Amino acid sequence: MPKIIEYFGLVFYFYSHEHLPIHVHVRYAEYESVVELFFESGELKSMDVRHARGIEPLPAKQLKEAKKVIESQAIFIANSWSSYFVLGKDPETKKITKKL
Repeated sequence: MPKIIEYFGLVFYFYSHEHLPIHVHVRYAEYESVVELFFESGELKSMDVRHARGIEPLPAKQLKEAKKVIESQAIFIANSWSSYFVLGKDPETKKITKKL
């Protein structure tokens, strides 16, 4: 389960055997949501949020923060996905210590 981003209690990660579309799991305490990313011409065009099965979804405040992180780190997330699932390389973990 590669962790790719830490941001003020939010943890963004992939499971080891994922599937398309590119998506990232976001955990905060006992909550988790999954965010699918959709790109067009190399830019994030939209994202869809879905609930992780059997886990309470992120509270609204944390989901809003998670979306900000994803918007600002979309290319990093996509590159981490490709590196891990296509090239088989472990992605780096980025720790963001300044509020977005």
